[in-house]
Amino acid sequence: MTLTIYNSLTRKKEKFIPVEKGKVKMYVCGMTVYSDAHIGHARTYFAFDVIRRYLEYKKFDVTYIQNITDVDDKIIAAANKEGVDALEYSRRFTDKCLGDLDKLGIRRADVYPKASETIPNMIEMTQQIIDKGYGYESDGDVYFSVEKFKNYGKLSGQKLDDLMSGVRIDPEDKKRNPFDFALWKEAKPGEPSWDSPWGKGRPGWHIECSSMSSKYLGLPFDIHGGGMDLRFPHHENEIAQAEAATGKQFAKYWMHIGLLTVNGEKMSKSIGNIINVKDLLKKWDSEVVRLFYAQAHYRSPPDFNEKGLKDSKKGLIRIHRLKEKLESLSDDTKVEKLEGKDLNSKEKAYLKSIDNFKSEFEKAMDDDFNTPQAVSIIFDFVNESNKFLEENSKPDKTLCGYALRILTKLGDVLTLFQLSLVKAKTLDDKALFEKIRKIVLKYKKDVKGKSIDKLMDLLLAIREGARTKKDWATADNIRKELDEIGFEIQDTPDGPVWRKK
Repeated sequence: MTLTIYNSLTRKKEKFIPVEKGKVKMYVCGMTVYSDAHIGHARTYFAFDVIRRYLEYKKFDVTYIQNITDVDDKIIAAANKEGVDALEYSRRFTDKCLGDLDKLGIRRADVYPKASETIPNMIEMTQQIIDKGYGYESDGDVYFSVEKFKNYGKLSGQKLDDLMSGVRIDPEDKKRNPFDFALWKEAKPGEPSWDSPWGKGRPGWHIECSSMSSKYLGLPFDIHGGGMDLRFPHHENEIAQAEAATGKQFAKYWMHIGLLTVNGEKMSKSIGNIINVKDLLKKWDSEVVRLFYAQAHYRSPPDFNEKGLKDSKKGLIRIHRLKEKLESLSDDTKVEKLEGKDLNSKEKAYLKSIDNFKSEFEKAMDDDFNTPQAVSIIFDFVNESNKFLEENSKPDKTLCGYALRILTKLGDVLTLFQLSLVKAKTLDDKALFEKIRKIVLKYKKDVKGKSIDKLMDLLLAIREGARTKKDWATADNIRKELDEIGFEIQDTPDGPVWRKK
């Protein structure tokens, strides 16, 4: 099936045809780094992580750019309140925000250009806009004239005449039209500023994305995305700026993420229901959160609630239990297909069902990245596999290895089975330490007092030694004993890793 994407620009699903065969260039509006990353940010960047992963699954070479807004009114206000330099303030929160998304298991973009580091490109584009008659200077500020751009409103469906109806023009405003927007802002006391042809100042918000995406991806590029709240005016203004400056189409496909609610209410500071990622991860495992996100289509408005997270945790346990079963029943043979393998009738039927699940998964994801359907297919895979394993006490090991490979390959698209998110975290629970120490002593007598991290690494080494000797009983017993005290082992191509459940 051909990949189709709902294009916000045309308001319909379209066959995805990249600008350059085999390659995808994707730009997503990033964070304005003045406070911690919250679950709304995570929802958006999770969605585009899955989109990027599936494009890679389909063998596209993906270039993913996500900007960092590090010069902004909110940043300046927060920095001034704290009495620190605005750029130093934003650097601190850039590290914090990206670090929190790392802990959540959201893979980083390829490049994170910062507004403060791309000022010359913004000045250049602003000058192009002025030269082509779409921009004007007004007392040190530079504005984009929306009336000059005939297609203004094509993304959001807004009509300028309708927007203008009843709007009062303030005679003291520097703008010719109340809907004109700033390309460059005159410097003010206490703000960072840069030299420009129009005097010292800083760029407007909208120009940074038009400039950065053009610089790193060229025009037109394939996919531009962000939250639904950015469609108007931010993305509308991006189109106007880029196409006015260059005369080229800006982006082919526009994708917008549905806005998340919390217990049925819009997330906002006034309500006090904003949940930061760092606080969320104190209570919930990152993989549980990601599975929760995956069970809502990216264009839908999911409701973030305790019940949904609990249900995701239960579902995740089922998926991991199957993975562990298949790992214990598999040999080390890595196969893409099982053609010509001597299987009995039940094994052949199971093999056919595996391939069917894979095809159905791809069909769901090809339909505008339908992750809820894809997750449902994963659970069908789990149910069918459990049924097969219950009826076959000694299944073919290569077949089990093939099933494991498909499960992990599909799971990876949905960000499942990530393997080292908490490996380095030191745990200091004395009772837990003693439990792990006893397991180590059961298999190795010369252990001395160490941290939990060191004991766990030692246990994994013992287990790997047992697996090398094909002592599957010892290896399985170590896994089971750790599982009973709340630790999960996952085997990866680079070796085993552990995490606290």
